[in-house]
Amino acid sequence: MKLYSIVSVILAVCTQAAVANVEKTIFIAPSALTIPLDHPTFENLHLQTLSPENSTIRTQLHSEFPSDTYPRGPASWFILSDLTEGQRYEVRICWPATKPTSFHLETYEVADVFKNPSLIMSLAEYSETQQGKPESVGDSLKSAMRPTHGATDQSLLLLSISTAADYYTTDAYLMKNPSPVFVDIILDPFILNVFPRSLVPTAGYITIVAIGSFFVARFMSRFLARVAKTGGQKKDQ
Repeated sequence: MKLYSIVSVILAVCTQAAVANVEKTIFIAPSALTIPLDHPTFENLHLQTLSPENSTIRTQLHSEFPSDTYPRGPASWFILSDLTEGQRYEVRICWPATKPTSFHLETYEVADVFKNPSLIMSLAEYSETQQGKPESVGDSLKSAMRPTHGATDQSLLLLSISTAADYYTTDAYLMKNPSPVFVDIILDPFILNVFPRSLVPTAGYITIVAIGSFFVARFMSRFLARVAKTGGQKKDQ
């Protein structure tokens, strides 16, 4: 009974409830882009920025049920900056499991957004919600495409996250006006383009446990062998 109590306590300590869902996209950083330092710049878009140094954003995203206008829900836009050209990255979005939501993540190079009117419109609509006086998204993107004397080279991408409510309720108001979704958005570089950096502590822990288990098993095997040998000798006497 005492052993059962100890095991119960250990399980209670080690068990964690699943409280979040995860969606992600993996990409390779593009070639560096010449970014002007004079007005207008990407800052005029008033988008939140993820970078290897600022790798996590906790925010809330506007959500709607899928419609003809927004088949995947409205899009929220972010900037992925200070990337290393040719390196593999992962962007993850985590949200509470109590908030059923469907996310679609897509990364775009600036030139691709500039060539696509629907993407420019989506970016402009979101940018207008993030600022008091909307700036011209077209001017900001054009500025990023033309070289100037005051400029810097940087590998960056634009991230679009479409957010669609994915539930049904008898609450008529909530069906017409889904509440925003609180999320964590994480930029995670791959080490040697193979292993996500955030998993390094977990991998290290597993390695330590595996090595420790090997030596413990080896010790127990020898110990049990000695016990068995001692017991056999006593029987012979």
